[in-house]
This record gives sequence, C-alpha cells and structure tokens, in this order.
Amino acid sequence: MASSSLRSPIDLSPEPDLHPLYPTITYIAELLSSHSGLDPPQRAELVAHSLTRACVFADLTVLQYLLVDKQAQTYVDLAVRDDDGLGLVSLAIHGFGAESDRDVEREECVRLLIAQGADVSADKAGWTPLHHAALLSPPTLISHLMTHGCSPFAVTRRNLTPLDIVTAHSIIPGRDDVALLLEEAMRGEGWTGGKMEQRRRVLDERRRRREKQRAIRDSIGRTLGVNSQWWGNDDSDFDFSSDSESGDEEADDEVYTPPPDYSSMLVFSPPSLPQIFESLITNFQPSFRDSQPANTLYMLARFACLTCDHTWLEDLIIGATDAIEEAFFERADDVTCLVFWLRNTTIWLHLLRCDNSINEACEMLGSFELIEEVINSVFVFIIRFAERRIDQLLDAALLDYSPLASEFDSVQFESEWSFLRSFKKKPPPSSFPPPTVRTGVPPTPPSPNRPASPSGSISASTSRGFSSLKQSFSRARAGSAATPLQSIFSDGPPPTSPADITTFLTALHTLLTLSDVNPALTTQLWSQVLYWTSCEMFNRILTRKKYLCRTRALQISMNLGTLEEWVGQMGLPRGVQSHFNPVRDILNWLQCLSSITDFANLVATIQTMSNINPLQMRRAVREYKYEVNEGRMTDECVQYLTQLQKDWERHRVKLGVEALRKEIVQRDTDHDSVSSFATESRSISGSGITTPSIASSEGSAGQHGIDLLFEKTQEKSSWEPVKPPQVLGELLDSRHMLPLVFPSDPRMLSALPGRLIFPDDRHAHVPSTPLPDSRSSSRASEGSRGAMPWRSRDRTLREVGVGTLQWVDGVRSAARWGRLPNPNEEEEEMEDGQVPAGELSVDTHITPLTRKPSGRSKGRPSQGPEAEEITPVE
Repeated sequence: MASSSLRSPIDLSPEPDLHPLYPTITYIAELLSSHSGLDPPQRAELVAHSLTRACVFADLTVLQYLLVDKQAQTYVDLAVRDDDGLGLVSLAIHGFGAESDRDVEREECVRLLIAQGADVSADKAGWTPLHHAALLSPPTLISHLMTHGCSPFAVTRRNLTPLDIVTAHSIIPGRDDVALLLEEAMRGEGWTGGKMEQRRRVLDERRRRREKQRAIRDSIGRTLGVNSQWWGNDDSDFDFSSDSESGDEEADDEVYTPPPDYSSMLVFSPPSLPQIFESLITNFQPSFRDSQPANTLYMLARFACLTCDHTWLEDLIIGATDAIEEAFFERADDVTCLVFWLRNTTIWLHLLRCDNSINEACEMLGSFELIEEVINSVFVFIIRFAERRIDQLLDAALLDYSPLASEFDSVQFESEWSFLRSFKKKPPPSSFPPPTVRTGVPPTPPSPNRPASPSGSISASTSRGFSSLKQSFSRARAGSAATPLQSIFSDGPPPTSPADITTFLTALHTLLTLSDVNPALTTQLWSQVLYWTSCEMFNRILTRKKYLCRTRALQISMNLGTLEEWVGQMGLPRGVQSHFNPVRDILNWLQCLSSITDFANLVATIQTMSNINPLQMRRAVREYKYEVNEGRMTDECVQYLTQLQKDWERHRVKLGVEALRKEIVQRDTDHDSVSSFATESRSISGSGITTPSIASSEGSAGQHGIDLLFEKTQEKSSWEPVKPPQVLGELLDSRHMLPLVFPSDPRMLSALPGRLIFPDDRHAHVPSTPLPDSRSSSRASEGSRGAMPWRSRDRTLREVGVGTLQWVDGVRSAARWGRLPNPNEEEEEMEDGQVPAGELSVDTHITPLTRKPSGRSKGRPSQGPEAEEITPVE
C-alpha cells in the first residue's frame, strides 16, 4: 500500500487567482466554466472582486458581462461593500477626475448599476452616493441620482447634506453649477435654507462688512488725517440694521434714575478732584465710541449731589467743564478729539437731566447751562474745522471750476481786447471729469455734470431771458472746434472740482455718524457749515467782477448743484440746503438781467427773487461783464432799479434807528427785571419743569423744529433752520452763528444716528449731460424724504466696568476691586462690627439748595469748612 501511494501523480498546477488586478472577460469566463474546478464560494468571491474592480476602473465591458452572463449572474451581489462600507455606485463615482478620458464610461457604469438595482444607501459615515457625486461627478449624473432614489436632504453623521459638502464656508471652485442644481432641487421640495448655508452667508456678509468698514476707516483717515489708533480694536458693525430703528420702546425709570446706593456712585473728595480731572480728562486718550468720561462724571455727580454739600457738586461740574474746554482748546485741529468730547459732553448732559434725583439740584446750581456752553464751544470748533477746509477749496472747486471748459473758454467779453486772448493760459478742455471716489467712504454725489436750476425760481415770463445763452454756446463751439495739441499731452494733477469738497464733507459726516453723535446736533452742524459756505460764495461772487457774467453764473450753478445733491444723498433735511437760496437768486439774476427788455418783465423777475435786496441787484447790474453782442437792460429798467436802491437805503436807516431805540429801552428794563426773573426761575425749577437753555423768540421756533425731528410720524423735510437776521446791506454776514438748540426731551440727547448709507446702498446715477432744473432739484431732495432715522440704546449707554475705577482711585486701588474677595478679610470685618460686603448702606439726603456764593474761585475746590469734612460714607 505504501509503494502504491508513492507512485500516485502529484498536482503541481497553481491555484487560480481569485483577485486579479485587471480582470478580463476571458479570464473570468474560464474560471466560471464547469471544468475550472472552483467551488461556489470561490466563484462568488471571484465575481465580487471582478465587479468591484470593474467599478473602480470604469470597465464597462466587464461590468456588462458580469450583469448579463448567465454563469456570472448567479453570483452577482449588487449590495457588496468594501472594508470602508462603500457600495458599488460610490466606488464608481470615486474615479471621476482621475482619468478624464473615461468619465463618459464611468457615468454609464453608474447608470447601469442603478438600472440593475444597485444599493444607493449610505456608508458607515452616512455618506450616500449623492454626497460623493456632489464633490466629483458632473451635474448630469447628480440629476440622475436624485431621480433614482438619492435624496438631496440625506445627511451624514455630522448632519451635512450634499449641498453642505459642496458649499461649506465657500463654494468649492468649479462646483458652482452643482451647488445651484442641488439648491434648486431642495427649494423645489419646500427647503428654505440650511444651517450651513445660513452660516456661510452670515460669515460672507460679515467678511464683506469688515472689509467695507476697513476701507471706510482708511478713507476717513486719508481725508481727515485721523490716526488709526483712534479706531482701537472696535469690531462693532457699522450697519445698524440689527439695532432698533424705532426708538419707541420706553425704558424703565430705574434706567434713568438708579436707586440711591453706591452701585451707581463713585466716591471722591474735593482735594482729589485735580488728580481725577487730570487722569479722566486732560490725559485721557480719546478713542472711538468711548463714553467712560461721561459715565464717570455722572456717577461722581450723583455722589456729590445725594450725599454731600452743594459746593461739592459745584466744584465737580465747574472743574470738569473747565478741564474739558482746556482739553479741546489745546487740540483744536484734532477732529477726533473734538468729536469725542462733543459726544461725551452730550451724554453727560443726558445722564444728569434724566436723573430725577439730581436734576433739580443741577438746575438750581446752573450746571446744565455750564455743560451746554461746553457743548456749544466744541460744536463751534468742529464747524470752524470744516470751514477752514472748505475755504481752501471754495474758489477752485465751486467758483472757478468749469464743467464745460471747452464751451466757456471762447466766450468773449467787451472789456477784453481780442488780440490779448491768445496770451491767456487756457485750461485743458476736460468736459465732465469723473468724481474721485475714495475707497470705503460712501461715494460723493455725481460730479458737476449737472446744470443748475435757475428756472426753478423764475417765472415763465422771464424764461426767454436765457435764450441768448444759446448764442454764447454757438460762438464757443465755433471758436473751439479744433482741439489744442497741448491738451492731448497735458499732464499734472487733476483740477480741483466740487467732488473734492463733497469728499471731505462725506468723510466728516461719516465720522460723526460712526461716532454716534446726536443726529439733531449733526443736522444743525451742517446747517451752520452750509450757511457759512453760502455767505462766502455770495460775497465773493458779488465783490469779484470776473464772476458777474452769465456764463460764470451758469458754471457756478452747476457746481452748486453738487452740494445740493450731497445734502439729499446724506439723508439730511431739505432745510439744510435752503441757505443756498440767496446764491441761487443772485446767479439767476446774473443769467437773465441782460435779457430783460421791458419794465413788466423786470418787475415780474424781481418779485420772484425774495432772497436778495435791491442793493445787491443794483451792484450786480453796475459791475456786470457784458459779452460781445450781448443785449443790455433798458434805461427805464435801470432807473427803476436805482429808485428801488434809494428806497431800500431809507428803509435800512429807519430799521437801524428802531433797533437802536429798542436797545436803549431794553437796557433800561434789564435792571428792573433781575429780581422778578430770579423769582420766576425759582418757581419754575421748584415745580420740576426742565426748561431748555435757549429762551428767545427765535429759539422757541428752533426748539419746535428740533422736537419735530424726533417724531417718527413727521417728515424731516418740514424742518427749517432758524432764519438768520435780514441783510440790509450788500454782503451777507458769514460770521453769524445760528443758535444751537437741544431737544426739550432730555432722553433724546442720547439718540444715536440711524443706519449708515454704504456706497452699494445708493443707486445714484451719474448723467453724462446736464439735467433740467426740475430733475436736479428732485434728485437733490430725494434723500430728504421720510422721518429722521435715529435709535435709542439707553441701557447699553450706561454700562460701566470695573476699569472705570482707575480714573478715580488710581490703577493700584482699582486692581483691588477687580480681584476675588478674601474670606478672611470678610471675617475680620464681621468681628469688628462693620457691615458685610454687598450690604453697604447709604445715608442719602437732598442737597441743600442755595443761591449764596460758594466762596471759591472758578474751577477750584471750595474754600471753607465744608472742604475739610470727612466723606460721608458709613
């Protein structure tokens, strides 16, 4: 038996490879045949491996063979998965992009598998074939998957949809079409947006807003010279859409009048006031939206008023106001310092006037008047800052700049010799230069490519007075048909234009808005600045003969229209631009006076110009520069103007005598009314009624207008500034200051500006040709419609941190308040019989009111026995 077994043949043939690297149809068919000797499990293993490899390599022929062949069909399992749980469809999708020349075959493989009923469920990580396809496959296959069992709402273990996989924080490059397809498919089934998409949009919007804020800050810094340290690390959004725009929510009384405990006070002593003022005011570094000085001074005032003598309150108020004035007087050219103290003094006044526990004492001591004087002073400093900058640009930008240089350059005047015109330096004929838009700052109004509106205030009877302008333009076009050669190669800086002024105005207005300056103060500030600008323009036009001609008048009207449009685009009330009415009238008068040929036309024209007097009209006629072949006013009309001038001079003398008599009578009655005025003021203050600081007849009208600005139901276009005194002479008084009016409701002193208008929020159209007067005036007032936007943040305005103590106690003392309490110290205090922490009692009393002198000099602590008393803290 042993010898027979050794003689049996040994089978040395290799075992068949059930895991071929590249399976072929021939190899698979041979192993699946009946004579191959493979058992069913081996054949199933071969078919599963070949099916997987065909999907990986997108071998469509092998895949079709396995799904069609009768021997292979028995062992095909379309639910087979690899070690990672990936199904056949997902394996086929993973190959997209690796071999782009086989993407068509790969897509056919996927379609074939789905048609045969392949499993499209999720893998171990929750990824469905649609998740993989969203990253790799073309949109056609994604659409096919969604219509054959793959839901776009399927989520992974991390709750990510296929759309979330593609978009995440930003859309994957090259997958925009896929993201759009998935989004539309989901919206078609009622989807309104997922968390990832919403988060991505929020992040994108926040990033764009931060970039816009950075651009705005940089542009303001370049225009106004603002140091980058002024902005600090403030990351608050400039877009105020998240804040309440209504301001109708009434705050609790405790917000304005806190309880009389030491949580809303700061303890001090009169000898320490100089050090407090030095650290809190003199050496305080102004920064963006910082209201620490206002809140600290308010808490010091509460302590002085509720627990101490009235002299302590006087020392604090007068010393602080003196220190604040010295602080911005020494930095009059630093606009950030001026804006900072304008905001803080306004907030300080708001906090004092709204606190019912101390406002009566402050009213009796005249504290409100002192603070209002400081506000008025810093208000004037900002106005002077704007006036100085505008004065540098006024002549070149508004009076000399010619938007139609090529049209006006060839106009000839009778006073000029024609052969001298060849020696005059001609500016380059640049018609309608585009405005220089600085990055970040809201764009300036359209450049002076818009004509003025003379016909808006002139009757129809004088409309033919402008017809002769066509003759001037026709002669100008004929004389300037050939373009000078030197103008083609001209280089150098661009000429100063109205866009330079509006860029500065926009930067300053943006700074005031971002710094949360009260919108009523901002409105009055621009009213004063534009009043000064109007007076300066009027006086320079009337006193310089080169501007007294119709072509220059039309040119200046176009430039003036840019400022009028700026007022509307900044959302200011229409009354702010009403200061330009005298300038408009004198320009209209210059454009039509040479065309007045009959007496009736003259009378009708004069009646429409109510903002200029006969003296100004007569001077314009006397100094007027006539063009060659331009018509002249008839002798009858000239005599009528001369008679009007004489009548006006007699009227002026009469008014002057009456004013002098009133002044003498008022001087005699002032002495007699001192005692009655003091009695009346005591009765008013004793009744608890808070009166505004300005108590004149014109101030009452201004008071009503300011209060209307805060009414949400009132149009801000109805607001009118206080009228300046009537001009009896030829020139306007540019140094006259319009009264500064505060709202009668002290709560409105804390009002913040509304939403800032960004450049992309505006849809300003820059015309390429001059617009008619009606369109220009409507566009100028378009932004002045509706109520004045403002917000109220009473609670957040009063938030004070522990760091405020360093301005009163010093850095070392303040550090002690910021660390955790020591239990041993509390036990020692309890043993000594003192009140435990958190239960500190306050012995408050009403500050004794008196009109007696406090026995101290201005800004210094009181000299008397009260100054040596111990601080009444128990």
